Amino acid sequence: MADELDLLRRANPVPSDDGRFHDRPLDQHAERRLNRLLHSGRPRRLRRWALSVGTAAAVGVVVLALLLSGSATTPAVAAPRPLLIESGSTPVPLDRIAERAAADRSLRLRQGTHVQTWSLSMTSGAGARRPVTLPEERVIRWQADGSHTELVVATDPRHPGGPVITGADPVPRTVEDGHVLSRRTYPPSWSDAPPRATPPHDTGRLRAYLDELDRTGPLGTPELLDSLSELLDNWTLGSGENAALVRLLAGAKGLRPAGAVTDRLGRPGQAYVYDDTAHAVRRMLILDPATGAVLGLEDTLTRDAAEVGVRAGDVMSYSAWMR
Repeated sequence: MADELDLLRRANPVPSDDGRFHDRPLDQHAERRLNRLLHSGRPRRLRRWALSVGTAAAVGVVVLALLLSGSATTPAVAAPRPLLIESGSTPVPLDRIAERAAADRSLRLRQGTHVQTWSLSMTSGAGARRPVTLPEERVIRWQADGSHTELVVATDPRHPGGPVITGADPVPRTVEDGHVLSRRTYPPSWSDAPPRATPPHDTGRLRAYLDELDRTGPLGTPELLDSLSELLDNWTLGSGENAALVRLLAGAKGLRPAGAVTDRLGRPGQAYVYDDTAHAVRRMLILDPATGAVLGLEDTLTRDAAEVGVRAGDVMSYSAWMR
């Protein structure tokens, strides 16, 4: 475990003027998270929500219901409540956040990501049960030789130390907090296409980058949010890239400032909301008000879907990105 922690600490490269990537220590928050994930005596993510339909999945939920019977485990099964905008807070326009991001010089672009995710697992049909939330944390670090490591663990900051539901197996089950779901090393890859290509810090070029990443047609607001999520699942953006991204978001139709919010990791942010009526989903983007960095993205259902056991107000997915 100590060797693996050291590997993840060192596999945190930043680009220098010569275009190569050099090691840099993790920041204090990420360091604490990694220590909690890896440094103990125990073994220790949805662009769009999807339905898990089929007999095997239905059986899985039945088994899960049996495993989790009793009031003590109810919090682990319940979907997280939607984040609430702070009463009386003043919404900050995206143009202002873009100005702050452009003035910031504190963040460096880094290949790799550290993300905490929650997503609902659902079944349909006569045996359908209430969905369960699957929380995971994923750390991807790239090496200078083009290889990278990926660590995925089951952990839920809402219930530290409590049982965690995982869907990594055919039948969902509970595991200990911090249970390692997968640990992989991938060989070098030198692809020049998004998302492997280095993201630009010019707004026009970044739009083209995200458009190529999306590949579903015109880059409207839903597609922009989807491709943004995929970008952040591969890169930790620097100040220049954050500024370009926020300028791009400022021109997104229907994305409106909503006010201050505290994200699921306790960080203060500004929320921007888009109502995706075509999919009956309310999407909330959370930005760091000082740097413009994306802290989180939440998708909340706005209409009941009795066939899969979800109701308006259920959080379908949430991602929280860390440095």
